[in-house]
Amino acid sequence: MPLSAQPLRKLGFLTIGLFDEADPRRGHESTLEIIALGEQLGFDSAWVRHRHLQYGISSPLTVLAAASQRTSRIELGTAVIPLGWENPLRLAEDLATVDLLSGGRLNPGVSVRPPFHYDQVKDALYPGTGDLEDFGYERVRRLLDFVRGEPATGFHGTEGFEVFSDRVQPHSPGLGERMWYGGGSLSSARWAGEHAMNFLTSSVVKAEKSEDFAEIQLSHVREFRAHHPAGDRARVSQGLVVIPTDTASAQQRAKYQEYADKRTPRTATPQGPARLMFAPDLVGSSAEIAERLYDHAAFREIDEVAFALPFTFDHEDYVQILTDIATRLGPELGWRPGH
Repeated sequence: MPLSAQPLRKLGFLTIGLFDEADPRRGHESTLEIIALGEQLGFDSAWVRHRHLQYGISSPLTVLAAASQRTSRIELGTAVIPLGWENPLRLAEDLATVDLLSGGRLNPGVSVRPPFHYDQVKDALYPGTGDLEDFGYERVRRLLDFVRGEPATGFHGTEGFEVFSDRVQPHSPGLGERMWYGGGSLSSARWAGEHAMNFLTSSVVKAEKSEDFAEIQLSHVREFRAHHPAGDRARVSQGLVVIPTDTASAQQRAKYQEYADKRTPRTATPQGPARLMFAPDLVGSSAEIAERLYDHAAFREIDEVAFALPFTFDHEDYVQILTDIATRLGPELGWRPGH
């Protein structure tokens, strides 16, 4: 019996989509198979991470466009697209195109900050203008305006045989209400709320007023909703790494525990000058994980999750983990699969 009065309404998962440089197709195909499995298991959403100049998904919208043709119901999200790598107008075109191809199932998550290793990459990314680029919230605001149908230019009409629009085309009605901001600070939570976005709570947060991860995440949820027009009805999805072991083999259990143990030390105290706090990985039976979640202050105030799959596991591990989440952990949390 759930320990919370609020059953989990939406169950999602997040994958990084790693691949071997020598055979990148196989890794991308594995990601598509995992998304299709998620739909079969009744998950409400599947999310992909975004990695540039690494061996993970660098073009999530391309992957999700392919996934949209292999699925019919599951929502497809990005967690998150770093806008420092993107032109907001061009991205708005891609978002709308994929949303239409999916039948209105796209949930774009974005964030802002300078690209990692910016000094090393800026001349390739923004030759001649690298020091002039704005990596603040204004970049998100521009994207929101384009997605929501605000004019992108002062010109529209016909020139010869060419017809021009003053707003981004195609336009996908409803997409503007499915834009998410992935944030790990009070300021990002506040900004997302003020601009009527949805909010992805991060498994990495800034220790601003506390050094307790759950308390920090809870403060972000409340800050977001306090500034959102919808108030307590504003959508928040919680991100944590959960690894149920109900049907795992002994070898898998040992691998999962070793993975979590190596990552545990960084969860004890704030890390680095930014004072980042990392969420502990939750490993164990579904009943054990559910108990820990119900003890989590932020979890008690949300009804949507996008549980993150570990970075470096094998395809068969992800199949086992997702199956246990959908058939064991989800029901422990009061969730019922959608079909």
